[in-house]
Amino acid sequence: MQTEAGSLRADDAGLPIGLTLVRASEIYGAEPWFHEFTAGIDQVVRPIGHSVLLRVLGSRTDELEWLRRWHADRAVAGVVLVDLVEDDPRVQLVADVGLPAIAVSSPAVSDGLPTVWTNDDAAMRTAVRALAGFGHRSIGLVSGPAELAHTVTRAAAFADACSEMEIAAHSASGDYSSESGGRAFESLFVDEQGSPTAVVFDNDLMALGGLAAARRAGLRIPEDVSLVAWDDSALCQLSDPPLSALSHDVQRIGRLVGEALAAILQGKKPPVVEAPPIRFVQRDSVAGAPR
Repeated sequence: MQTEAGSLRADDAGLPIGLTLVRASEIYGAEPWFHEFTAGIDQVVRPIGHSVLLRVLGSRTDELEWLRRWHADRAVAGVVLVDLVEDDPRVQLVADVGLPAIAVSSPAVSDGLPTVWTNDDAAMRTAVRALAGFGHRSIGLVSGPAELAHTVTRAAAFADACSEMEIAAHSASGDYSSESGGRAFESLFVDEQGSPTAVVFDNDLMALGGLAAARRAGLRIPEDVSLVAWDDSALCQLSDPPLSALSHDVQRIGRLVGEALAAILQGKKPPVVEAPPIRFVQRDSVAGAPR
């Protein structure tokens, strides 16, 4: 268990902040979230002499190996952990070796590690309530990889909110790519229990894939089905029609992470920090449920 944050050693000054990310290269290249996130971290750590060192990797095994290598080579001053899973071995690793670290995750899965988190549970409930307010009584969710803790949180909140509001819930999953979003969207429309009139996607790329799949199927947006993307971005704002989104200030989240990590490097133990609330932003991809 992580009980104390590591602190900056005298010869760590000027070393980069390490960030590992398990993604296919083509997904990372097209995914705006992490570009905004690292920019936010950089805004804080660069003035105090650090940069951000990102490694995009193919597996969680590779990720663990890179963390061990960075520690052994004294190559980074600290690390940022994202996309946590239950009993994430990275949390135990940084605790065992004393590597300064901060998690971007729910405190429930960070095992005492200093944490910056977004309240995904509340955000998902906001999305379901907003769509229910437009008259939607059958809603789909296209979630991200099932092993990720935030995917589990969002899916559970979606199911609970739909149950409480007596809304028919439909679910499919993807890998954050636009292609997987399109396939998952199509799968929601072969359900013998009926099709959703609105769909929430776990990121902007999958929402764009869903939009393309809807067009191929001859569905009109939003007259036949409404679409909502998690993680607002320029991709959402410039699509046709512009996509409604669950929006938060990603650079602000990055700055919060940078500030917390800077405190850790000074030997402090920052509190758990909750990022500003995620907002539902309505655009032309959402309208009343078809009659």
